[in-house]
Order: sequence, then structure tokens, then C-alpha cells
Amino acid sequence: MKFTVLGGSGLIGTQVVERLAADGHDVVPASLSTGVDVISGKGLAQVLEGADTVINLTNSPVFDETSIDFFETSMNNIAVAAEAAGVRHHVILSIVGVDQVPQLDYYRAKVAQEDILENAPTPYSIVRATQFAEFVEPILAMTTDGDTVRLPSTPVQPIAASDVAAAVVRAASGTPSQGIHNVAGPDIFPLDELGRITLAARPDGRHVITDDQAGMFSVVIGDVLIAPEDADLAPTHYRDWLQQPRPDAR
Repeated sequence: MKFTVLGGSGLIGTQVVERLAADGHDVVPASLSTGVDVISGKGLAQVLEGADTVINLTNSPVFDETSIDFFETSMNNIAVAAEAAGVRHHVILSIVGVDQVPQLDYYRAKVAQEDILENAPTPYSIVRATQFAEFVEPILAMTTDGDTVRLPSTPVQPIAASDVAAAVVRAASGTPSQGIHNVAGPDIFPLDELGRITLAARPDGRHVITDDQAGMFSVVIGDVLIAPEDADLAPTHYRDWLQQPRPDAR
């Protein structure tokens, strides 16, 4: 099969491209660096020509209200180009519980992306994943003040990016589901506890204080970011992931 991977140079995209190529597929990675602009539409027709499946892993450069414009514009452009190219399967990556957190601009933007996909003519699959393990440290950084990290006790279920990529490849390699497939890490933690586990494994002098008013996840109500019972649980445990060498390690 021929796959076009939009956002093919990102955290998930690079791994999806590698997995598909290893399986013997014809893979075209596309991003701004290869001359494809999903906002203007430049280059879309060319990279989608002859593609059986398009995997859309593009992401907004910001997470505020303007992210809604990014996803609406890009999805409309991609949907039109995919239909014109005769693409038979359109796959996107979204977030578990995304439609349950309207307080967050970025989550509303991802819901808009899903809605456009569902109403476009090309058969589709949506993969929703829980919070990436790779994003835990950036989350800590957002609420760090000196040597203190303030985090709410919001339940989260971290999943390794490699497991997300595997789930995307499985979905893209199959028939369109015309629905949502949820994937999650195997363990659930309160976010403040997850911060303490992270800093215990990678100490840097900071410590965590529980503050249910701190950070973007403070607006999340209950356990809506936890995967539903029918979700596929990935094999990588967060504590095991923490012990893996980091890409920038020397």
C-alpha cells in the first residue's frame, strides 16, 4: 500500500513512517520541511497522488484559541485534497476524552478536527490516545516555580509514543472503522503522583506540591482522561519507560 504521512517528521510521525517502511509499504512523509503546507494547501495534491491512505499527524504550533483555526483550516484542505486524489482511508490521531474538556481551547480544536473528518466523504478512522509519557516532563515545566512543581491530582494514564505509533499503524493498515479507537497506557496515576515518580527517577532538585488549581489539567473534571473499558492497553509501563535512555542522552 501507499501511505502519505502528514506531520511525518514529528514525534509520532517519524515512528509511523519507520514502522510502515519496515512493513514494506510505500511511504511518503510530508511536512513543512518537505514543502507541504496544510494551511495554504501547498503541496497536498502532489503528496496525496496515488495514496491509498493518508495519516494526518499534523499539529497546531500553539495550544490557545488559535489552534481551532489551525485544525479547521488544515482539515478542510486535507479533506478536499484526499477526495480529489481518491484516497480510500483517512486516519487522524486525537485524545482520549477530548470531547469532555470544553474548557481547554486545544481540546475544542481537536473536537473540531474530528467533526470535519467524520463529515468528509473519505472513509476514516480516529485513534484516540491518552497523555504521552514524553509530555510529562513538559507538563511539570509548565507549573514549575523555582524548585517547586505544582500539580493537580487529575487522573492520567500515560502511554509511550512508540505504543501510540504502533496503534496508528495498526489502524491505518486495516479497513476504515468509521469510528473511534481508544488506546492507553497500562497504568493510571494522579498527575501529582506521576510528577513525583518522574522526579524520583530523574531528580533535578525539584519537588511536587499538590495543587488542584494549578496548570491546564486543573480544569479537567473527574476521570474523563482515562480510557474507556473497551480501549486497548499498551504494553509499556511508565516506570519502565522512565528507565529507557532518552534520545538526547550521551
